Amino acid sequence: MKKALEGLKVVDLTSALNGPFCTMMLADYGADVIKIEPINGDQCREWGPIDEKSGESGFYCYVNRNKKGVTLNLKSEKGKEMFYDLVKDADVVVENYKGGVTKRLGIDYESVKKVNPSIIYASGSGFGQNSPISHRACYDIVAQAMGGMINLTGYKENNPVKVGPSIADHVAGIYLTVGLLIALYNREKTGEGQLVDVSMVDTIFSLLENALVNYTVAGIIPERNGNIDPSIAPFDVYECKDGFVAVGVGNDRLFEKFCKTINHEELLEDPRFTTNDLRCKNYVPDLQNLIGDWCKDYTKKEMEDIMDKAGIPCGPILNVKEAIEHPHIQAREMMVHCEHPTAGDQYFQGCVMKLSETPGSVDTPAPLLGQHNAEVFGLTEEEEKELREQGVI
Repeated sequence: MKKALEGLKVVDLTSALNGPFCTMMLADYGADVIKIEPINGDQCREWGPIDEKSGESGFYCYVNRNKKGVTLNLKSEKGKEMFYDLVKDADVVVENYKGGVTKRLGIDYESVKKVNPSIIYASGSGFGQNSPISHRACYDIVAQAMGGMINLTGYKENNPVKVGPSIADHVAGIYLTVGLLIALYNREKTGEGQLVDVSMVDTIFSLLENALVNYTVAGIIPERNGNIDPSIAPFDVYECKDGFVAVGVGNDRLFEKFCKTINHEELLEDPRFTTNDLRCKNYVPDLQNLIGDWCKDYTKKEMEDIMDKAGIPCGPILNVKEAIEHPHIQAREMMVHCEHPTAGDQYFQGCVMKLSETPGSVDTPAPLLGQHNAEVFGLTEEEEKELREQGVI
């Protein structure tokens, strides 16, 4: 079956996570992604978990599936020349160096567009290209901290905590993908290339939603509230006999159903809870405790069934094993197998976006270091050996 992005040539200069996550999505949907690594490899080849048999990183293999892999010393003149040969007929270049590095290497947007004026050059960095602190290095935890997310996460009586997975990297990768696809659509109409500039800190800042408007509209600097949502109540995590469930009651109609379901219809007449705004203001402690006490009499499965019957959003808190095995994840093919030449069978996330006519898929494993040097650069065995000895590839 054909894929939506077949014929799109992407030169991938990225490492770690936000850039590779972007180019992984492009590759999953058919783009020809050529991943360029330094001679000693992408830093995340050393990030765990490491397969004991092969020494391959599970992390690297997940975000670099479906790509071709080459090595290139971009500090050498020959390496730079080979890079520009790739760029001449490319559609997209993606990079995630910290600000200033590509310019020093001579592979920045202004340099690349001289060779290929229609290029879409997507840059995903910690602070973007025009910040007073663009030069700084950044990992996800720094972006979460400076974007305002960590200060909102956890409980006010405890230290702030980061959101578990690397959301700055992942969402920045999604923004980078959306941005370059918008730019490609514009190029279809105008023939013009352009720079797409995404910052991880901006990404986190964009996710603060009601925390920002609480400050700009009401002058309130939000505090950490654990699982409580400041705009909806009840909207919380409750303990059951065998674990925890999440319940969201987002409007008055649902609240009426919820009160009847838990056999506490008197709450509907309580002046503290007659509107969502009042419920938010008066949720703690009485309403929170009442619901919490009711939930303790049921298992997670019983809670799911009761709330599902009533049409109230509810879900169990699952660990990773439980999430993988859940019928929803299995039915949606959100876990797929891929055979790696040295690590063997790998089992990781599938494609989120389900396209009816041009679906994405995982077809090839992540490349071994320099695996496609000869193929991509058109090298004979002797030429490849010579370039290795010269420290170019």
